[in-house]
Amino acid sequence: MTATLERTALPSVLRVSLARGGLELKQFFRQKEQVVFTFTFPALILILLGSIFDDNYQGSGVTAGQVFAASMAGAGIVATSFLNLGIGVADDRENGTLKRLRGAPIPPTAYFFGKVILVAVASIAEVIVLVAVGMLLFDVELPSDAGRWFTFAWVFVLGTISCSLLGITISSLAKNAQSAAAITNLPYVALQFLSGVYIPISSVPDWMINVSSFFPIKWVAQGFRSVFLPDSMMAREAAGSWEHGTTALVLGAWCVIGVVLCLLTFRWTNRREG
Repeated sequence: MTATLERTALPSVLRVSLARGGLELKQFFRQKEQVVFTFTFPALILILLGSIFDDNYQGSGVTAGQVFAASMAGAGIVATSFLNLGIGVADDRENGTLKRLRGAPIPPTAYFFGKVILVAVASIAEVIVLVAVGMLLFDVELPSDAGRWFTFAWVFVLGTISCSLLGITISSLAKNAQSAAAITNLPYVALQFLSGVYIPISSVPDWMINVSSFFPIKWVAQGFRSVFLPDSMMAREAAGSWEHGTTALVLGAWCVIGVVLCLLTFRWTNRREG
């Protein structure tokens, strides 16, 4: 009897989640146009901005290209999490994938863990690409001490989790995958300007900084600047410091808010299907 039960036991949640994550990665990398756009568009914007604004920050030895590279490396993980899930989950809902998974004999959490695996891999790859471009073209240097790498790790994790949850939430506001692209890209692009990603934070009006301070992208970009730029650049931040404590608090709060919003808004089917 015991042997029979062992043979018929269902796979563990971890095993199913890993399998789902592998499937998500295969589907993502098979869509060559999406892969090329995901990784080359931010790199292209970085090259253009870093080449156009080639000034040095007086007394710091830091170039505008280095600042853009650090900021966009942070913004890149927002793209691979918020945009990717906002559009991807809406597409899964529209084409019936979510409905089929809900009726399948697998735990629903496996679907979300699979998405987390996809986002984590894509986000790491995005950061590598942007930092590599920064190193090759704008003399960006990798951190040399463990403290900065620790900051990189917790900003990366909190930023990825919070923006992934917000992506899942906003997917429920879209009627289909096409409308999801518009709904997600509009706030993402606007917040990059407000958060000092596309323009130096010192040039952003106070009211824009106040608005962007409510959202994760400003804090992720600032956190990454604290990792890849010297401490002499702190004075050019809005508060005159890296604000690591505030960064952790805001990103952590958005993780909690994101969980609540997902629980309240997530739908397995389109509204018309019930």
